[in-house]
Amino acid sequence: MRRTPFVIAAAALALLLPAGAHATAPTASTTPTAPPTFGTPGGRYERPVSLTLRAERGTTIRYTLDGTTPTRADRAVVPGQALRLTKDTNVTAVAFRGGRSSVPVSAGYLVRGKEKPVARLVVMSDVHIGGHEKNDKKYESFFDTIASVFPEPDAILSNGDMINDNGDGRGGDHRIVSEIFRANLERKGMDDTQVLLSHGNHDASLADMRAHYPRAWFPDAGGGYYESTVRGLHVFTVNTETYDSDRAQRAWLKKRLAEISADPANARTPVLVQGHRPAPGTAMDGQQASNPRLAEDLAAHPQVIYFSGHSHLNINDERSVHQRDFTAVNDGSMSYVEMDHGYQAITETGLADRFEAPTAQALFVEVYRDRTEIARVNMAADKHDIYTGGTWSADWQPPYASAGTLAGPAWTVRLKGRSPQETKDAFTYTDARRNTTAPKFTDRRPLALADGGRTLRVRQARDDQMVHHYRVDIENPATGTKLLSSKVLSEYYFMPRPNSLDIPLPATEKGTRYVARVRAVDAHGNASRETTLGFGG
Repeated sequence: MRRTPFVIAAAALALLLPAGAHATAPTASTTPTAPPTFGTPGGRYERPVSLTLRAERGTTIRYTLDGTTPTRADRAVVPGQALRLTKDTNVTAVAFRGGRSSVPVSAGYLVRGKEKPVARLVVMSDVHIGGHEKNDKKYESFFDTIASVFPEPDAILSNGDMINDNGDGRGGDHRIVSEIFRANLERKGMDDTQVLLSHGNHDASLADMRAHYPRAWFPDAGGGYYESTVRGLHVFTVNTETYDSDRAQRAWLKKRLAEISADPANARTPVLVQGHRPAPGTAMDGQQASNPRLAEDLAAHPQVIYFSGHSHLNINDERSVHQRDFTAVNDGSMSYVEMDHGYQAITETGLADRFEAPTAQALFVEVYRDRTEIARVNMAADKHDIYTGGTWSADWQPPYASAGTLAGPAWTVRLKGRSPQETKDAFTYTDARRNTTAPKFTDRRPLALADGGRTLRVRQARDDQMVHHYRVDIENPATGTKLLSSKVLSEYYFMPRPNSLDIPLPATEKGTRYVARVRAVDAHGNASRETTLGFGG
């Protein structure tokens, strides 16, 4: 099978320099430690992976398999021994030499058996391309990552918002998207890969889309919706900009789904539907949803898997998949991701109300005869503040040390049952079956003061899925006055995740006693026991 090498370039080090920092001529004491290299590149494999890690002589390689950043306390690579990977895994490694360490590097491995899927599809959305300059190299990297998982996918579904038109006449940017995609399809030898586009709210007019893409990519009959087949699978593209008010579109979709469902042979075969906007009451707790009639029209068909974008909400979050009447899946975003509002992030200027990060993600869908596997893959998830230097930018350029890493375990959708209701009763990702396991602090002393007492260091808790944020309250117990009250994001959307968070403290009063109270909370709201730290101002 063809593989795309996992390359660690020296330029990756420059991406990790703080804004405004300048590289200086190295000396014996400042020469950076080179990061480890991976003997087997990240990607999809049909057998267990025997992975060797190498680094410069005189260094010790330490690694993690859970997405966290290795420390000197983590496992060391034994020279001459390989890691054996038998399941989907993120491997992160750091080379240590004395008091110095390399930047962390990561690779994601999807370990599958030899069973061949019926079809392989990449589902992405919200690429928001506006020019060649900032996107040519980025999409070369993205297509390299795609090829490392699916060397030649059967289809790529780009689910709306290919450009960033806001009614300002940028419809011609669709030509740029077409040029970038066609160049990379040709470069990677994806000659037989279908491309299927949906219409999003930033995609200008339907006429602009028809004018700038090959007809096969957007074969609508006038309303922005159409039906396709991919390796015999039914794939429907709906236009969520008009769905509720478009009687013809609704009648078309309901009629075709009813015809497919009428054949008992189709009961356990998924029907894929892509539409830009999410349906109400489904993925991510129904955030940024619209088109309630679409949810009504899909409700009678539990074999439907509905993919939606628009929200940019990240796919690390387990709420990105939801089942009740059908399966709804959030696509994430290829430009930048968002988190729920109401939280704060640690930035170069302190705590800030932040809900965006320059992370790009896509879904890799494998349809088998008895199940559908949906893998979550990062195109780029290196740690950066999207407002670095006070300017908003999601245009971080490659190389990406996180390319091809996994944003979470794969989701498995099975269609079991002799009737639609039995199929629904067997669903896995329902509200009733939501995770109830709370995070735990595993460090004996999870809280400490750092940076001369100017920050509260929180050593990250552990969870069976992921820690979403920390409830942080710091008060003067004598007066009840709050020094800080915040919900601080755990940075779970970066790869690798940091082992601790340094939360900036407001000014304290000398001689005053304070108490910090912290709980770790997962995406479903399950909270850890409270941990506390007393300290003086």
